[in-house]
Amino acid sequence: MNNDDLNAILDLDCEARYEYFLDAVGEEREVWILVNSEEHFLKLHAEDQGEFEYLPVWPSAAFAGDYAADDSDLKPRGIPLPQFLSRWLPGLAKDGIEIGVFPGADKSVWITGSDDLGQDLRDELARF
Repeated sequence: MNNDDLNAILDLDCEARYEYFLDAVGEEREVWILVNSEEHFLKLHAEDQGEFEYLPVWPSAAFAGDYAADDSDLKPRGIPLPQFLSRWLPGLAKDGIEIGVFPGADKSVWITGSDDLGQDLRDELARF
């Protein structure tokens, strides 16, 4: 994917990026997060909509890497979709951490709960 394609997708609104995420993850069977040099995953805090934490996720290493371009300590890490569905989503729900799906160029992000994202991903998988 070239930079023009990457930027065009990043410029989509939150809902369109969410749909892109579902489609890409359904096809590639992998979710991408960012981890630091100590292997801790990136969690962000949302203060404008009430105080809560969320895990940002991306549909590919290219998008995750682009988000972390200004932070040399962060690198993309892929999570196989079955593992994300069976272990990560229940663990995030237990810890009260939301999921921020595919932050955009303007840093807008689709916030969802583990149950909703899990159902949407399973629905997407059923299409294949």
